[in-house]
Amino acid sequence: MARARSRPPARPWRRRFLLALQLAIAAVVLVFAALAIAVYVARSELPSFEQLKSSPNGQMIRVHAADGTVIVSLGPSYGRWLSYDQIPAVMRDATVAVEDRRFYKHPGVDPIGLARAAEVRLQRGRWTQGGSTITQQLARNVFLSSQKKFARKAREWLLALAMERKFTKAQILELYLNKVYYGGGAYGIDAASRRFFGHGADQLSLAEAAVIAGLVKAPSNYSPTADAEAAVGRAGVVIQAMEETGAITHAEALGADPKGLALAPEPKQNSVRYFTDWALPQLDLLIDEHTAPLDVYTTLDLSMQKVADDAIRQNAPVGAQGALVSLDRDGAVKAMVGGKDYVSSIYNRATQATRQPGSSFKLFVYLAALEAGHKPEDTVVDEPVTIDGWSPRNDSRHNSGQVSLRTAFAYSLNTVAAKLGQEVGFPTVADMARRFGITTPVNTHPSMVLGTSDVRLIDMTRAFASVGQNGIAVAPYGITRVEADGQVIYRHETDQSHVLVAPYVAAEMIDLLQTAVNTGTGRAAQIGRPVAGKTGTTTSSKDGWFLGFSSGLTTGVWMGRDDARPIPGLHGGTAPAKAFAAFMGPATRSRPIEQFQTQVTLPDWQLDNEEDAYLGEQDNSVGVDADGNPVPDAPPTAAAPPPDRDGETTAPPSDGGADDEPDQPAPQPRQRLDQDFIDRAIGRPRDRREPPAAAAPSRQLPPRDPGAYRDDRPNQ
Repeated sequence: MARARSRPPARPWRRRFLLALQLAIAAVVLVFAALAIAVYVARSELPSFEQLKSSPNGQMIRVHAADGTVIVSLGPSYGRWLSYDQIPAVMRDATVAVEDRRFYKHPGVDPIGLARAAEVRLQRGRWTQGGSTITQQLARNVFLSSQKKFARKAREWLLALAMERKFTKAQILELYLNKVYYGGGAYGIDAASRRFFGHGADQLSLAEAAVIAGLVKAPSNYSPTADAEAAVGRAGVVIQAMEETGAITHAEALGADPKGLALAPEPKQNSVRYFTDWALPQLDLLIDEHTAPLDVYTTLDLSMQKVADDAIRQNAPVGAQGALVSLDRDGAVKAMVGGKDYVSSIYNRATQATRQPGSSFKLFVYLAALEAGHKPEDTVVDEPVTIDGWSPRNDSRHNSGQVSLRTAFAYSLNTVAAKLGQEVGFPTVADMARRFGITTPVNTHPSMVLGTSDVRLIDMTRAFASVGQNGIAVAPYGITRVEADGQVIYRHETDQSHVLVAPYVAAEMIDLLQTAVNTGTGRAAQIGRPVAGKTGTTTSSKDGWFLGFSSGLTTGVWMGRDDARPIPGLHGGTAPAKAFAAFMGPATRSRPIEQFQTQVTLPDWQLDNEEDAYLGEQDNSVGVDADGNPVPDAPPTAAAPPPDRDGETTAPPSDGGADDEPDQPAPQPRQRLDQDFIDRAIGRPRDRREPPAAAAPSRQLPPRDPGAYRDDRPNQ
C-alpha cells in the first residue's frame, strides 16, 4: 500500500501575512466602529436646522438718522434668508460646480477629492486644492476656526459626516448659501447680491451668480469692488465649470457676460461717519447686548448735515481744516462735521482735537463776573494792566478809558477781561469753565482769560448751549433709542434739572453775546433773526472760532491747520462766523423766530475819537505762548488795513506782536458807522428806519425797536 502524502507545513511568511491582514481588518472595523460612534454622538449634539438658521456669525448694527434713514451699516451684513426653493437654480448650480462637484454623491467627506488634492500637492509642491466639500466648509464656518491644524481638520471631517446624517443635501446647501462669507461684510447670497449688484439674490442672473459663487475661494482677492478684473476672470472659471458639469449648455455659457455687469455704487464715506464714529462707542455704556442685530436711532438731521458740510468746505481757508457741531436745545446733536473730507482724514476735529479757544473763552470770565455781582452796564477802566509780569494789550493797540462791560465784551477788550479775571480769581474762572462742561485741563495763569488752555469744540458748544438754555446744563447726545430684534432696549431721557448759574446770570450773559453779534466782532454771524455768540482767535491766527445760538439751536465752528501753523487772515469773525451763518440760516429756517429774554442793547459808541475804532479788530491778538507767558513784541509795524465790507480786516493782524503777514491785500473802503449800518446789523426793516437827521451824524443811537428782527434782511 502506498503511504498517504503528508500536507507540507505553511511557510512562516504566509502565517505572518494572514495574521497581519486579520489584525488590519479588525483595526479597520474598530476604527469604523469608533468613527460611527463618534459621528452618532456628534450628530446628537448638533443644533437643529431652525437653530442654525437663526444663529448669525456676528453682530450687525444699522444706524438710522433722525428721519429713520439708514446712514451706516456696520458689522456683518445679512440679507433675507432664502429657502432652498427660493434660491435660483443658477446660484445652486454655480456653487456646486465650482466648490464641490460631487456634492450630491459623497457622505460629507469626499475621498476622491482628497486624493485629487494630494496628487496636485505632489505635482506642484504646495497645496493648491483643499479638497473640502461644501459640508466641510459649512461645518468650519459655523462651528470651527480657520486654523490649519490636523486636529481641527479631523474635527471638521467628523462634523461634516454628522451633518450629512442629520440634514438633507438641500438643507445643507440652503444653510451654506445663506451663511457663507462673500466679502465686503456680506454673509449669505442675498447680502452679497445686494452689496455688489443692488438687488436681492432671488433675481440673480447667470453671470451674477457666477461672480458671487467665485467669491468664496478668496473674498478679498475676487471682490468685484476691489479687483473687477480678478472677479470677472474667476466668474469665467465658474461658468466653465458649470458647462463641464452639464449645469448649463455651451450656448448659455457663451451668452453669460460677467464683463458687462453693473455694480451697485459704493456707499459714500461722507461726514456722517464723523458722527457715527463718535456716537456708536457709547453703546457699550448704554446697553449690554453684543450678539443680536441692533438698530440704532440717532439725532442726526441729514439735511442739516449736508448744509454743515457745505458751510465748512466753502468757508474754510485753503490749507485749513474745519469742524462744526450743532446742538438742539436738549443736547441732541443735529449735525457734526469733523473735517473737510472723511475719506482723506477720519480724525474728528469736533470731538478729538484740543485747541486754544482764544477770546471765546471769555464766556467763562464774564459768567464769573456776572455771578459775582457785575452787571452789563457796569463800567470799568480800559487801561494798561500788568498781572504777575503779564501785560495784555487790546487789538486796537490803544485803550479807551472808562467803558461798560457790554462794550468791553462786544469788542473783546483784553485788558478788561484780564482785570475781571484778577478780580474774581483765575481759579474761579477755571471752575466756571469746568462747571459748564470743559473736560480738558484749564490752567490758572493770568493769560488764561484769553483762552490759552486747550479745549474741544464739542465742549465749548455745550457750554454756549447751556447759556442759551438760561443756565440749565445741556449734555450732548447722539442716540435716541436702540432696538434689538424689534424690541426697544434703550431710550434716551433728557435731564434738565441741573442748573449751572442763576437764570438772571444767563440772561445777562445772553445780553452781552447779542451785542457781540450785532455790533461787535461777530457781525458776520448775523442771519436775520436774534443771534447770540462769540468769536475767538488765537496767537498768529492759528485758530478761528465762532460759537453762538439762535432759535434753540447752538452751533460751534472751529477752523485751523492740524499742524497749528498760522493761517493768514483767519479770525473768528471771518471764516468761522461766515460758516456759522451759512449753516444756521438754512438750519433755523423752519423754526419760529425766538426773541431772547433781554432785548439787545447797543454799546456806548462815544468812546473814541475815531468812528471806526473798534470795527474789524481781531478779538484776541495778545501775544502769549501755550503756558500763558508773554511773547516779546516785534518792532512796530504799519497800521492794519481798514476793515472790508463785512467789517473785518483784509490782512492778518499781528497776533503775538509779530509782524503782519506779507502780501497783504489792498485796503478796502472804510465802512462808516451810521444809522444804515446799525439797521442792517440788527435786522431792522427799512420801512421802520427813522429819517436821517439834517445835522451832522450823531453817534447817539435811537431806542431799540422790538420788531427789529426779520428773515428778509438785505444782504450785506
